[in-house]
Amino acid sequence: MNSEESICNELIDALNGWSWKWDDRFGSVLTEFSVAEQTRVRDVLKRVFRDEWSSANIGAAPDVVRAVKEHCGGLMPGQILFTPDTGQGDFVFGAWWPWGNGRTISLRIAPFSTQSPGADRIDQFKARFGL
Repeated sequence: MNSEESICNELIDALNGWSWKWDDRFGSVLTEFSVAEQTRVRDVLKRVFRDEWSSANIGAAPDVVRAVKEHCGGLMPGQILFTPDTGQGDFVFGAWWPWGNGRTISLRIAPFSTQSPGADRIDQFKARFGL
């Protein structure tokens, strides 16, 4: 439903002032926050993305969402993938990864394509987050 641009803009606006960095491992922007912020951040993600996938329901996900899961190295209990309507081709997803210390959560936002995204798309995506 939401375009990559509108998803990114809404996240940037809602998480105004947060620091983003580039994560080469997953080809994503990355921010980290305290568990004290988790309710607010999760509310933002639920508003921006249509679907929420966990280890409990990922088996029912469309093939492309399971491909995202594999791209991210699997989905452990407590980890969540947030996706828009994936039937519209290329899309952007969110990955919620709680740390083992119980105090911090990582949020990755990344473009996904069944084909390798071009360098121009990655550069444009990074620029949206000021990188």
